[in-house]
Amino acid sequence: MEKQEKLSFWKKVVYGIGDFGFSMNNSIISAYFTIYMMDVIGLSPALVAIILFVGRSWDYINDPIIGHLSDRTRTRWGRRRPFLLFGAIPFGLSFILLWLSPDFSETGLVIYYSLGYIVYEALATTVYMPYFSLTPELTDDYDERTQLTSFRMFFNILGSLTAYIFPMLVIGSMVPENTKRVLLMGVIAGAMAATPLLLVFLGTREKKEYMIDKRPKLIPSLKAALKNRPFVFAAGIYLLTWMTIVVLETNLLIYIKYIIQREGQSTLIMASIFVTAILALPLWTWAAKHWNKRLAYIIGVAFWAAVMMVLILVTPETPFWVIIFLCIMAGIGVSAAQVLPWSIIPDAIEWDEWKTFERHEGMFYSLITLLGKMANSIAVPLSLMVLELTGYQSGGGVQPDSALLGIRLVIGPLPALLLIGGIVFALFYPLSREQHHKIVEELRLRREARKQKRTDKKSLPGVKESI
Repeated sequence: MEKQEKLSFWKKVVYGIGDFGFSMNNSIISAYFTIYMMDVIGLSPALVAIILFVGRSWDYINDPIIGHLSDRTRTRWGRRRPFLLFGAIPFGLSFILLWLSPDFSETGLVIYYSLGYIVYEALATTVYMPYFSLTPELTDDYDERTQLTSFRMFFNILGSLTAYIFPMLVIGSMVPENTKRVLLMGVIAGAMAATPLLLVFLGTREKKEYMIDKRPKLIPSLKAALKNRPFVFAAGIYLLTWMTIVVLETNLLIYIKYIIQREGQSTLIMASIFVTAILALPLWTWAAKHWNKRLAYIIGVAFWAAVMMVLILVTPETPFWVIIFLCIMAGIGVSAAQVLPWSIIPDAIEWDEWKTFERHEGMFYSLITLLGKMANSIAVPLSLMVLELTGYQSGGGVQPDSALLGIRLVIGPLPALLLIGGIVFALFYPLSREQHHKIVEELRLRREARKQKRTDKKSLPGVKESI
C-alpha cells in the first residue's frame, strides 16, 4: 500500500485552532445562556426551553442546505474555505445579539431571543459546517485523522475551558444589575471567535482532485448518507454523546451553585475538568491507534458515566479535594467523548465514495451538525423541563429539595443513560481499521485511473476534457 501523506505539525495546529471559537461560543451559550435568561432576565425555565427549542430547530433545515451548497461550491479558494472567509465576521457579530437585554414584555423577550438564536445558529452553520468538512479532505489516513481531530479537540476543549473562566471574570455574578457586563462579555467573545476562522482560511488548502468531481445532487446525497451503515452508527454515537455533553454544560453551573454551593470556586472546578480533558487527549489518540476507535470510545465513556453517577452523591459538606479529584476523573472521560466520535465520522466518507463513486462531505457533516442541534433542541429543553417540574425557582433564590433532586437527575442518571446508548451504537459499528485501509487503497487506485484517463484525453488532438 502506498504510504499516506502526513500533515505537518503546523498545518494541524492551524486547522485545529478554528474550533476554538465555535467551542467557546457554544459552551458559553450552553453554560450561561440558560442561567442568564432565568436569573438575570427573569424568564421561567419553561419559557427558556421554548427559546432553545425554536432556535435549535431552525437548523433542521439550515444545516443540510449549507452542507449541500458547500459540496457544490467551486471557486479558486476551494469548496469550503470561501465560507470561512466571508462568514467569519457575521458569525462573530451574531453572537452579540444573544446578550442584549431589551426592555420588552415577557412575550417580546421570548420572541427576541428566539429570533436572535435563529440568526446566530444560521450564521454559525455557514462557517462551522464547511470547517468540519475539511477534515477528510486534509488527510485520508485512519490514524492521521485521529491526530488531526486531537489537535482540533485540543482547541475545542481549550475553548470550553475559556468559556468557563473568561465570562465570569467579566460578569462577576449572574444578577440583573450586571446586564452591561454580560453584553461586554458577548462583544469580546464574538471577536475572539471570528479571528481563528480567518487563520484557517489562510493556512489550509483543499485537495484539487475533489474540485473536479461532479457536483452532487441534494436528494441522492441524502440517500447516500442514510444508506451508509458506518455513517448511521457513527451518527448515533455522536448524537448520544453530544446530548450528554450539552445537558451537562447547561446544568453544570446550576449544579455547582445549588448542590455543592461553591459558585465562588466554579472557575477552579470547571478548569479541573477541561484542563484534564486537554491533557488526556494523547491518551485517547494512543488508545485509538493501538486498539481501535470503537473500543477506545466504549472504555472512555463507560468510565465517564460511572464518574457522573458518583458526582450526584456530592454535598456541600464534601471536602473540596474530593470534588476536584472527581472532576479530574470526569475530565478523562470528557476527553474521550470529545475526540473519538469526531475521528470516527470521516472514515464513513470513504465508504460512501467507495459505494457511490461520489464524495458528500458537506452533506455528511451537515447531518452531523444537525444531530448536534437536535441534541440541543431535545436534550436541553428536556433537562430544563425536569427542573421546571421539580420546582426550580428562577431569580437565584433558595431551591426546594425537589428542585435539588431534579438537578441531581440531570447531572447523573440522565447523562449515564445517554452514554450507555452511545456504547450500544459503538458495539455494532461496522467499519474496522483494516477495512478502511482496503477502501482507501482501492479509492487511490480509482483516482489514479481517472487521472490517467484525463491525461490520455488531453494527449489526443482535437479532444477537450469536459468537467
